[in-house]
Amino acid sequence: MKALVYEGIKDVQVKNVGDPEIQDDEDIIVRVTATSICGSDLHLIHGMIPDLPKGFILGHEAMGIVEEAGKGVTRARKGDRVIIPFPVSCGRCWYCNHGLWSQCDNSNPNGETGGLFGYGSMFGGYEGGQAEYIRVPYANVGPVLAPEELSDEQALFLTDILPTSYWGVEMGGVGKDDTVVILGCGPVGQLAVKWAAFMGAKRIIAVDALNYRLEHARKHNGIETVNIEDHDDAGEYIKDITGGGADVVVDCVGMDGRMTLMEKIETALKLQGGSKSAVEIAAKAVRKGGTVSFAGVYGGRYNMFPLGDFFARNITLKMGQCPVQQYIEPIMSLIKDGVMDAADIITHRLPLDKGDLGYELFDEKRDHCIKVVLTP
Repeated sequence: MKALVYEGIKDVQVKNVGDPEIQDDEDIIVRVTATSICGSDLHLIHGMIPDLPKGFILGHEAMGIVEEAGKGVTRARKGDRVIIPFPVSCGRCWYCNHGLWSQCDNSNPNGETGGLFGYGSMFGGYEGGQAEYIRVPYANVGPVLAPEELSDEQALFLTDILPTSYWGVEMGGVGKDDTVVILGCGPVGQLAVKWAAFMGAKRIIAVDALNYRLEHARKHNGIETVNIEDHDDAGEYIKDITGGGADVVVDCVGMDGRMTLMEKIETALKLQGGSKSAVEIAAKAVRKGGTVSFAGVYGGRYNMFPLGDFFARNITLKMGQCPVQQYIEPIMSLIKDGVMDAADIITHRLPLDKGDLGYELFDEKRDHCIKVVLTP
């Protein structure tokens, strides 16, 4: 089969690889009908996530048709059209039973967190969905039937970014009349803006360094925007225009923010987990007693983390990997009812064999790229 594989730093190639096979009675094999490139895929190709072997299949946002099912699978059968949540979860451990699906105790023998598709050995070694086929373990727990009335493009983002953006806003406790700052206007940030409005926020300020992303947020959501390039200190500027800071700041940037020279050196030496520029903006942009929610992905340890700034101002910090399974059904209902539409963030549609181009466009922010969907 064809698949997008990692072959080194910023080296993604379309290759012919072996088809996946049933390895456990609860496995299914899915023929992928739609997949997409996520911002966190860029962490992988930039070498920010350790233990990613060359030749590893990328991608954790995928859906498709069940082609084969293990003899122990009762929830899916051949021909079913399914959405595949990106955390790999057993459904039996304490964490799964308490809704913490992304912290499954049985899906990742290589680390403390649960398994994830397409994220290398550190997260269980489950090859990803940017391919013609994918093996899905624990199929009695993970895959969700896609309603006939929803197209692939309507359903695909239920695998990750729709739940993740919702989770980020929900963690912040956004409510009626709140002022909310969304840091980052990539795919997750664009959707977080929508969820903040859905949850009743009175004032929403989207922050990014790219005008085309800010324009998209304004065009589709009618909110305020701040370009960090226009200000010497964006955090202080936001604090000023909000009269002391926002009630909630949702960080949808993570370690993708712009790095200082020292951060670049430390990251190259594996002494730093990437940029913390969004953290520093959040520390200033949130009001006293407010909440900062980290929906963006962060790496390992961070030097000069502004913990004292958060402590001094009684800031609540919330973060984590979204337990996607918990949110698929409720968000699916909102899509079916016409309350939520995420398809407007799709700027590029490409066949899988042009997936390397998709990575280039997304990584280099070319052609006003926000979200790339691939069709095998």
